[in-house]
Order: sequence, then C-alpha cells, then structure tokens
Amino acid sequence: MTAYATIETAVEATRKGAFDYITKPFRKERILLTIRRALDWQALRLENVALRQSLQQQKALPSIVGSSPVMMSILNRIKHVAKSMATILIQGESGTGKELVAKAIHSYSERRDKPFVTIDCTAIPEQIIESELFGHEKGAFTGAWKAKRGLVDEADEGTLFLDEIGELSMAMQAKLLRLLQEGEYKPVGGLSTKSADIRFVAATNHDLKERVAQKLFREDLYYRLNVISFRLPPLHERREDIPFLVHHFLEEYGALNRKEMRDIEPEAMSMLMAREWPGNVRQLENVIERGVVMCQSDRITLTDLMPERTDTKPPPYFDEKIFRLPFKKAKDAVIKAFHRHYINAILQQNKGNISRAAEQAGLKRQYLHRIMKHEEIEADGFRQG
Repeated sequence: MTAYATIETAVEATRKGAFDYITKPFRKERILLTIRRALDWQALRLENVALRQSLQQQKALPSIVGSSPVMMSILNRIKHVAKSMATILIQGESGTGKELVAKAIHSYSERRDKPFVTIDCTAIPEQIIESELFGHEKGAFTGAWKAKRGLVDEADEGTLFLDEIGELSMAMQAKLLRLLQEGEYKPVGGLSTKSADIRFVAATNHDLKERVAQKLFREDLYYRLNVISFRLPPLHERREDIPFLVHHFLEEYGALNRKEMRDIEPEAMSMLMAREWPGNVRQLENVIERGVVMCQSDRITLTDLMPERTDTKPPPYFDEKIFRLPFKKAKDAVIKAFHRHYINAILQQNKGNISRAAEQAGLKRQYLHRIMKHEEIEADGFRQG
C-alpha cells in the first residue's frame, strides 16, 4: 500500500511476492475485495495440492480420472463386475473414455495377464472385417497368399473389445452372435469350427435400442451384449471433474514435453469450466496438451489455451457489487459477463464468421447463435469490409 505510486514500485512489489498493489486514497471495500481475492487464490493453491494427492491415490486406475459421484459410481461398478465373465456394453458419446473403461475392466479381471485385443468396427472396411476378426485360410479369396490368425484367436483366454459395435453390418452381427452364444467361429474359407475362450466388452456411441427399432441392429445380439451396461456421461454433465482432469493432463503432458507444470491460472480454469466440450474428455485433453506446449513458464494462462487472443488482461467478472448480491444473481451476473467477453473475443478473432468462431470455441453453431441472441450480440459489427 502506498501513496507514491509508480510503475517501478508496482513491478518491484509484484516481483518480491506482493499479491496486489493498492494506492492511497482507497475505499475500505477495495481492501476487503483484495483480501477476498487473496483468500480465494490461497484456496486455489490448496486445491491444486489436494488434486495432485488425489491423482496419486488413483494409481490403480491411472487412466480413469474423476471424483464426481457419477464417476465414483462407475469406478465401483468396474471393480464389482470385472471378475465376472458377463458380457459388458459401454455406451456414451465419442471422447467420453469408453476404451479406458474397457481396459480398466480387463485390468481388474482374472484375465489381466492375458491379451486385451481391440477391434474398431468403424476403421475396417466391411469386406475384410470378417477376415480380421476370424482369420482366413490360404486361398480363401484373391490375395490370401497364406493363412492368417484373426483377432478372436489372438484374444483367446483374454478380453476382446468391440469398439463402435453399432456400425457392424447385419451379416457380421449374425456371425458375431454365434461367437458370443456358442464360443465358436469359422475362419474365412475354413471347413472346421474353432472355439475361443473370450471375455467380451463392446462399446458404442449409438442408441442401440433405437437402432433395433430401425432394423439396423439385431435384437437378439443387443440383449446378448447388454448383460451389464455402463453409460458414460458427457463432460458437461460432470463439470466438477474438469479441474481434476486438467491437473491430470498437466502432469501427463508436462512430463511428456519435459516441462514442470505447477498449476493453472484461475481465469484459464474459469474458461475451461464454462465451455460445453462437445468432444468431451478427448477435446479437453487436446486443449491442455496445446496449452502445455505453448506455455513458457510453469503455469498455464488463458493466453496459452487461447493463443489467438490479442488481449491478455482478464475480463472483469468481479467487482465490489457482485458480493452484495444473492448467490444465484451473482452467479448469473458472472456467467453473463463471461458470455459477453468470451463471445465478443472469438467473434473479433474470426472477423464475425460464426462457423469459424463456433469451431474455435468447441461449440455447436446453433448453441453459439442462442448465446448471441440472448446477449444481443451481432456478428456484423466484427466483419471487415
């Protein structure tokens, strides 16, 4: 606190560890606000420590991160059902971590020392997926110069993970149903039947009940797969896990890029908490990886996460008045302020192009339109002629 304010003394005070720099004369509300912010900052640092400790405690499931009630319930169910032989169906949007759950089930099962084999039903053309899955005999088709083992054979005594099973053709669904029911299959071009001892885990981002109704998925196969089901929530349904995930990815990509990442600025975390994340955890992971690469210190800033920003000064979400409002009104005011500052910034960066702004923000174009309409923001003012 000083009556002789200069840029030099402000810089020197900050360098020596001052939290804020206040000039006389001042109002008592200004002092109280500064103290509140200092306490909030201290709480954030303690939260960072607690998050790191919690991450260390989850080494049993290092790739599944979250402490929200829904994720804790999923983790408990994984441990409970993993030792059974029941077929498991995992449903959820892309990027929610379906394969991670499948691997966790395998790692907790009695088959953890046996193979975990994945087949992506969307990545393999329909013409060759049967060969990839069941193998083929020499001369079974043009180009089959020698016999080939299938993924079913490789997964024997282990776990076979059928990713995006909703994309399989009806013909392949029938052959897969026999494998699930009887544990038997025939390689392409083979005459003899082979048997396989496999634990099946399947995943899809489709509503299989709806696909059954549309005659796109076999009803008998659906019920055979859906012995035990998991639904993975999208990230916007478990926002309380975002700080936990952020610190997990900071640690992971800090180590990968040989950087010691200490923490993340509150403004940057606020932005991450406010986004919709249509790409779910995978999208958040990509954003944090970019932030770690761009960061030139041990602390992620809003500029690191949004390098397109030309203004690095955080928007003034809080002032003395906000703390005199009831909680709900204060929260609505902060969200409104964030919406206006954030939407204005991305529209300015993209010269009023709403599609590009929505892509940059990770939002659906329609959702961005709704926010703009609600906040009375016009894109025309950002377009350059």
